[in-house]
Amino acid sequence: MIRKALTAFVVLLVLANISCQERYPDLEDGLYAEIITTKGTMIAKLHYDKVPVTVANFVALAEGNHPMAEEKYQGKPFYDSLIFHRVMNNFMIQGGDPLGVGTGTPGYQFAADFSPDLKHDKPGILSMANAGGINTNGSQFFITERPYPRGDIYDANGNLKPCDQPGISCHSVFGELVMGLEVQDSISNVKVGARNKPEVDVVIEKINIVRKGSDAKFFDAPKVFEEEMPKVEAKFMSIRSEAKKKSEELARTAKEDWLKKNEALDGRRIDSPTGMAMIFTHESNGVKPSATQSVNIDCAGYFEDGTLFWTTWKDVAEKNGKYDERQDKAGYYEPFAMPYNETASLVAGFREAMLNMKIGDKARVFIPYYLGYGDAGRAPVIPGGTNLVFDIELVSIKE
Repeated sequence: MIRKALTAFVVLLVLANISCQERYPDLEDGLYAEIITTKGTMIAKLHYDKVPVTVANFVALAEGNHPMAEEKYQGKPFYDSLIFHRVMNNFMIQGGDPLGVGTGTPGYQFAADFSPDLKHDKPGILSMANAGGINTNGSQFFITERPYPRGDIYDANGNLKPCDQPGISCHSVFGELVMGLEVQDSISNVKVGARNKPEVDVVIEKINIVRKGSDAKFFDAPKVFEEEMPKVEAKFMSIRSEAKKKSEELARTAKEDWLKKNEALDGRRIDSPTGMAMIFTHESNGVKPSATQSVNIDCAGYFEDGTLFWTTWKDVAEKNGKYDERQDKAGYYEPFAMPYNETASLVAGFREAMLNMKIGDKARVFIPYYLGYGDAGRAPVIPGGTNLVFDIELVSIKE
């Protein structure tokens, strides 16, 4: 009985696929998803050649044969009758949650693969929704209404982002609409309530997988997922490791260039093995604070090209065209207090420089990105992977 039921199910899938191919004769060879909704039909081309694991996950769920899906989802199309539970006009529409609230899964999570060629660079991009990192993907997906570069796994310079860090958005693009952009637009414009959920359900009635050409016809989604998914996270970590080595080498070169560029500063130099470098522009006969004391610090922070991004000195802000009257009234242009020890809430390079200084000392300091704000940066001012330069003065011991 079970065998007969499965046979009948497979026959229905084949007939549905043949029917889809007949309805879309103009589609070029490839793998497609026909997404039939209560607002109309969208056709998405799936990039199975570039992100096979993520596509295999989607296809296997749609066809009801995902090897990791909970038993209750086996043998039936997963996405049929689910809703678009999160809709944001001029941004995206999101669906694929069996609970319809944004927290549901198909019973597993996986590490999605990725390609530098695939970006959230236009409307109609089909991408995985997740809870952060690359290994919290499940069944939920979204379709963009406008470019969403913040969601790309690679940054604007082609570097792999630190997806494992908080606040970093990394979503695997695995397809794009080739038909039905107007349907996506109509869904994004529906009236929504709390948590951007449509007041009237927009239902995914059915997702059919369309295979055109021999390569697409022989794409075995369950097999691809089982064989290739375990390799994805290791590949990601390998790329991250190589990128880190390259970035650190570039930072070391940048430090050497900075020291040469500042040869005219003839004060004492510290070229730390950590990667921090500092040149004393004034050394005083001031006292060396103890680890139990706090100090008052003035400083100015610059990018490597000399652009000022922050300072406690009003005259420096004015000179660089960055004076802000509101900050002045709020008391920002004055020294700030910090413990003179390793507990100081400063980036590592700044803290190291401070602990080499006495009261009254002034120094210019090079801080490599990994002793600064790291791969993540500090939005919206400091991009990830940015080396910084600070002018620092230890003004006094805090009373």
